[in-house]
Amino acid sequence: MSVVIELDAAQKHVAEKLNALGARLRDKKSSFLKRFFAAAPANIKGIYIWGSVGRGKTMLMDNFFAKAPDLPKRRIHFHGFMQEVHAARSVHKSDDVIGDIADGILAKTKLLCLDEMQVSDIADAMILGRLFKALLGRGLVIVTTSNQPPDELYKDGLNRQLFLPFVDTLNSSLDVVQLADGPDYRLGRLAAHDTYVAPLGVAADLALDRLWDMLADGEVGKQVALPLMGRKLLVPRAAHSCSRFNFSDLVEKPLAAPDYLAIAANFNTVFIDHVRVLKASERNEAKRFVLMIDTFYDAGTKLIISAAGAPEALYTTGPYKAEFLRTASRLHEMQSQSWWLKGVTH
Repeated sequence: MSVVIELDAAQKHVAEKLNALGARLRDKKSSFLKRFFAAAPANIKGIYIWGSVGRGKTMLMDNFFAKAPDLPKRRIHFHGFMQEVHAARSVHKSDDVIGDIADGILAKTKLLCLDEMQVSDIADAMILGRLFKALLGRGLVIVTTSNQPPDELYKDGLNRQLFLPFVDTLNSSLDVVQLADGPDYRLGRLAAHDTYVAPLGVAADLALDRLWDMLADGEVGKQVALPLMGRKLLVPRAAHSCSRFNFSDLVEKPLAAPDYLAIAANFNTVFIDHVRVLKASERNEAKRFVLMIDTFYDAGTKLIISAAGAPEALYTTGPYKAEFLRTASRLHEMQSQSWWLKGVTH
């Protein structure tokens, strides 16, 4: 069984750009193999795709990545990429740490696909300009997606003037392509499974218990601790590649990207009980919720959730309201039949 998505005109335009880039990469590989795999610039412009929530940016990039030539390539969420960069900075002690990091990336990767570029952290903002200049100067081909054009990244951020060289690098070194507004294709493929149960109550609890019993082969599950950067991340219940958390375990505690990445790496399916409506004042919780769903989405994690209301009703006002539109859209997609059929062979 396969799921066919009919591209609209704007999506076809971006797909054509990506197909053309793939053709250039194939030509480069076949004609200049030795030079291409060296550190010298490949003279191939990557692509920066931006557009509204749910327009299919990630889908288009993933399709391009799957069909790209057989060269050293990597696809990673922007959060995970920056986490790796900061970790590398902590171990490199030379006079040119950024150059060393860039060399390390180029040694393993010639095509880098970054999903959901968004800059809200000053530590990220301060390093990105130098890092991308080094990567692009060494010939890395980059394809990235974002909800914002380069000029609006880190808007109103602290010391944004120091971030502007990175914006200039993006605009001059990548082909900036807008995926024009249109329907959110995810919302047209709503759940074929009751994997998002609302509202909260006894019926919702029983529904999740039934699904847990089915996926965990009747096992209650046991508590496990995942080793993580010198500490341990506690998973309340785990069985048969499923994990189960309360909303408070994941969002009300001070977790960060490495925690969510570790969960996604260790479990195919994540149950989240009792997702509540967040208040405008709960900015930290809202930020963690957005980060968590982004991480699970990028990893292809299957989510089973009980919630107080529909995804779009969980956070309606506050500083992360715009970002939460993407979160709600992704929660809808992650209920769909096509999401649950990913990786399933018929």
